[in-house]
Amino acid sequence: MSAVLLVWAVLLHMGIDRSLARGSKSWEHCTDLRPLDILSEVVPVNGAKNGIRMIQIQGARGFQFSAIHPHFLSFPASQIFIYCDLFPEEFSIVLTLKAFPMQSKRNEYIFAILEENSDTLLLGLRYSRNKLHFLFWSRELSNGWQTQVTFRDVFLADNQWHTLVLAVSRNSFSLTVDCSIPTDVIVDAPFPTSLTVTGSRFYVGSRRRRKGFFTGLLRQLVLLPGSDATSRMCTGMNFNLAVLSIPQILQDLPVKPAGNELLKYPYEADMKVTLGFSPHCTKSESGQFWFNAAQKGLYLCDGNEWISMIEIKERLDYLEEYQSFTTNSETMGIAVFIIPKVGLFAATANRYTPPGSAIYKWTDEKFVAYQNLPTYQAQSWKFFTIGKKIFLAVANFEQNERGQEFSVIYKWNYRKEKFVTYQRISTHGARDWEAFIIDGEAFLAVANHRKGDNHNIDSVIYRWNSRTGLFETNQTIPTSGAYDWEFFSIGPYSFLVVANTFNGTSTRIYSHIYIWLSGAFQLFQSILTFGATDWEVFHIQDRVFLAVANSHSYDSGTVAPNNYYTINSSIYELNVTAQMFVKFQDILTYSALDWEFFSVGEDHFLVVANSFDGATFSVNSIIYRWQGYEGFVAAHHLPTFGCRDWEAFNTTAGSYLMYSSAKEPLSRVLKLKTL
Repeated sequence: MSAVLLVWAVLLHMGIDRSLARGSKSWEHCTDLRPLDILSEVVPVNGAKNGIRMIQIQGARGFQFSAIHPHFLSFPASQIFIYCDLFPEEFSIVLTLKAFPMQSKRNEYIFAILEENSDTLLLGLRYSRNKLHFLFWSRELSNGWQTQVTFRDVFLADNQWHTLVLAVSRNSFSLTVDCSIPTDVIVDAPFPTSLTVTGSRFYVGSRRRRKGFFTGLLRQLVLLPGSDATSRMCTGMNFNLAVLSIPQILQDLPVKPAGNELLKYPYEADMKVTLGFSPHCTKSESGQFWFNAAQKGLYLCDGNEWISMIEIKERLDYLEEYQSFTTNSETMGIAVFIIPKVGLFAATANRYTPPGSAIYKWTDEKFVAYQNLPTYQAQSWKFFTIGKKIFLAVANFEQNERGQEFSVIYKWNYRKEKFVTYQRISTHGARDWEAFIIDGEAFLAVANHRKGDNHNIDSVIYRWNSRTGLFETNQTIPTSGAYDWEFFSIGPYSFLVVANTFNGTSTRIYSHIYIWLSGAFQLFQSILTFGATDWEVFHIQDRVFLAVANSHSYDSGTVAPNNYYTINSSIYELNVTAQMFVKFQDILTYSALDWEFFSVGEDHFLVVANSFDGATFSVNSIIYRWQGYEGFVAAHHLPTFGCRDWEAFNTTAGSYLMYSSAKEPLSRVLKLKTL
């Protein structure tokens, strides 16, 4: 024998001996240690199988299997163990699944390896309601013994996808769920070093029996020899859907077959159809669809917001009178609000004391009288909530029968399904309430108009005391004939703007914008207004606007103009660079008392409450459409009589505008007709 052949024989002999000494560590010579996609082995590339259904939930697809043919989803181990028949001694099992609730004593097999001609379980993975069990068989233990490694408190049936990595190295077993902190279990019996899979089969979703088959969705099932797969899986952000290897069909969109061909796999997607207002769109709703019947659009939740998939772009065509109903007396203001699980309501602030003000409930697509509340020249209502508590505050302009001047906060009584008196607050000619939240704390601001003949008085901001359950004075702000408060936020900053109407001699006075700093409102900007009665804040894309309703121009020290009431109202836009609101547009109005912003499809509108032109209260209120560079342009002229307030609202049947009259006991609901 030549020297070369002698050396080769020695090396070969040494290699064989070392291989035997290492046991299954020689498995690294059997393969390139690549991921072995077990799920792909039972999912045919060409053609479908009965008993496999592909389902999409929360934006991810998985397979659901039938228990009718438990032999069906199997393949011989030799199909992936090509170069040798030893199961690796060190390995990871990676699986992504969505489990469904099950009975407490039930077990379901995710996969198993069984001997071809017997019921001997060589290796398997199963789970119960809150446990995951890894089982293996070893000849090295008492002539053959099955070992079970149990991971407790593994809760998978929570309506979410989960990715698990089970890493095995001798007697150390580690389970990582969604890349969280791993759970380690050490057992006395190590995983066998020479588990042969000759003459055995892999079964996916069962252990060759109908009993114990897997009822959930399986998206990924991979065997990675030789290493812990956790470091390879936990590199992105979507840990519960981390991918090592999944069947190609789960990555592709379902393709419409040509001609009369059938789909390769029956395909389902869980789809919710919700009518009315937008449902929640969070991580748990990811992948869900929502059909908005009012806007005739189909939307997909991306886990954060609804994305338009199919949408008919509605456009406002015209308005028609939908409902006209008699009110207790002339109405100074209205508030439309929803009480969850109860319904839609409208509260009218009626002028005369008896019979007070009324609350109406939307019943059979109409407003129907629901409750009367005692008020004293009510000017406006404000609906707000604090936690589960529901409130409705009225601004009373006049004194009660005892000569006391109170505005009242009413609270919703769930048992009686009525509003009941909750707190009385001393006010002075109150015109308006504004409710808002800053840093988790609740506030109420009242616009005190006058005390006697003095219009230069303090308006008050109240803070909710959670210990006493009452509103308490937090800050006073000097105002002049205050008529309205409007709260708004821009990024982390909170603002409050007051409409000052009259200082005793002139309506040509400054209204003020305040910013919340160091626990109180401080002056931010002053804007010259003319009998200001209302502020309306609104956003168009990333632009912020403030519209003021100017009611009349009067100054006792100057010659009276020809018409006090025909006057410009103005729209201001926030200039971020200058850190102030600058005038954007003037609009001619007739004693304007209110602005209301609303949208239809992609169009934005402002409707103004014109109340008096100097000669008559029969004045058109006007809807202005946003025209971008042109600003707001008149689009619809609506005949109104002494119009005082506008409110926009939506129901499942459509979109509406409601207006109140300060000169007749009648309110009207107009329905928006769209193209």
